[in-house]
Amino acid sequence: MSIDSFRLAVVQANPRLGDIQGNLALASQYHAKAAEQGAQLVLYSELFICGYPPEDLVLKPSFVEACQSAVEELAKLTAQGAPAILVGTPWKQGDKLHNAVALLDEGKVQDLRFKVDLPNYSVFDEKRVFQPGPLPGPMNFRGVRIGVPICEDIWTDEVCECLEETGTQMFLVPNASPYNREKFDERMQVAVQRVVETGLPLVYGNQLGGQDELVFDGGSFALNADRSLALQMGQMEEGLAVLDFSRGADEEWLIAKSEVKPLLSTDEADWKACVLGLRDYVNKNGFPGVVLGLSGGIDSAICAAMAVDALGADRVHCIMLPYKYTSEESLVDAKACAEALGVRYDIVPIEPPVSGFLEVLGPVFAGTESGVTEENLQSRTRGTILMAVSNKFGAMVVTTGNKSEMSVGYATLYGDMNGGFNPIKDLYKTQVYHLSAWRNENHPSGVMGPSGEVIPNNIIVKEPTAELRENQRDQDSLPEYHVLDSILNGLVEEELSIKDIANRGHPLDTIKRVEHLLYIAEYKRRQAAPGVKITQKNFGRDRRYPITNRFRDTK
Repeated sequence: MSIDSFRLAVVQANPRLGDIQGNLALASQYHAKAAEQGAQLVLYSELFICGYPPEDLVLKPSFVEACQSAVEELAKLTAQGAPAILVGTPWKQGDKLHNAVALLDEGKVQDLRFKVDLPNYSVFDEKRVFQPGPLPGPMNFRGVRIGVPICEDIWTDEVCECLEETGTQMFLVPNASPYNREKFDERMQVAVQRVVETGLPLVYGNQLGGQDELVFDGGSFALNADRSLALQMGQMEEGLAVLDFSRGADEEWLIAKSEVKPLLSTDEADWKACVLGLRDYVNKNGFPGVVLGLSGGIDSAICAAMAVDALGADRVHCIMLPYKYTSEESLVDAKACAEALGVRYDIVPIEPPVSGFLEVLGPVFAGTESGVTEENLQSRTRGTILMAVSNKFGAMVVTTGNKSEMSVGYATLYGDMNGGFNPIKDLYKTQVYHLSAWRNENHPSGVMGPSGEVIPNNIIVKEPTAELRENQRDQDSLPEYHVLDSILNGLVEEELSIKDIANRGHPLDTIKRVEHLLYIAEYKRRQAAPGVKITQKNFGRDRRYPITNRFRDTK
């Protein structure tokens, strides 16, 4: 049997990792929608049945067996002329476990392909759990020879070249490609390169949703053999798109132009990634809502705004925790922010418990001067109160430290670092300011928060301070944030030497001090809550430095 045209449905959905039956139900729902729109084939994302990345879950035999059973159950939907399915799943063949794609048609598993290039860099660790498959040939779908390279398989030319040489007529690529600022352009460049090299059309279907630190931004697209864009699905939004393929007189396949949605600006993509990551972490883990300390400063204000955008005001509880160093300006700003967002707002003074700690520690601390230890007692008291509210009512504590602070250890373990998730963990302080101003001027689609000035302007323009002592300023301990962030960008994102950074105009002694703070704060970062990955080098999955480390750059 050979066909000269067919309709493909591209599913850009949000599976829940480990929820195999839930993902099966989600796949079934989209299969029904695809059938309603006349599709003959439905493309799902990489490892859709289990969610991505499954990490060591796939080393559990019962997990893999459950995934394979779900695929066989899904195959039943393809009987009696219903749309066929390409779906990602773990698959055990003999003694080898593969990252696989299954072709389901006529009620059964018709064919399988296994991922060849297993990524083992940045956030990926697939070589730990999967074995690579052999170089593949095309799958036969009703007379059409379809190449199904899986995600990383298109990032080098070997797999696509092999598929083209063995008679492939088009590429349908299931992906689970996580977001960072540069990622969409990188994906498009790679896809264009494969199209140019092979002369074949390509469909890039990507996962959507948050999974721990990672956010999958969707943005699925399709390119014709002449590199023209036939499809561009939205970023950070779920959906299904259909593509009509037709065979030309020269036997080449052409994709008729479908929807082409505009890409998000960098600011909107960053904001939506933080919101989506927080929303999915809270919802997929079953929290009724979130609670956070609202200090009157920029970091807690932006986190409160992101939480309301993610969950709605009724699921966000903000608490001001003042001490004797808390200024009237901070009290006014925190209240104004809570009112602008429409959240529940409580004030819980911390002077009585802090005084209690100081009293019981008095004999132990006798003869010493007051300093950082006493300052940290304030932070840890606040952390204890927030955790108590979380324990009592079930809401998750949102922690609010930015990447600049996490880089240099300007945060207190078991204090302001307390919490379950941090939406701004991968945003430098200067980016926090920038995005706060951007959100006041913009109301992104799909958010649940109000429009207008949700972060009072005074919070954005005033001098930053932790207010742990009289007249404290952040810059008493740190360089100006634009200087600090520039140095950190060189040290963290670019892995530059201190000499290279100094050549950009920064004082050598300042760079060395920042480098030292960066290294000695590693033990804090290991104990920090997870947070959304935004940059190319987030702390945790991307950047894995030892805690015990005597190296310092001397050049």
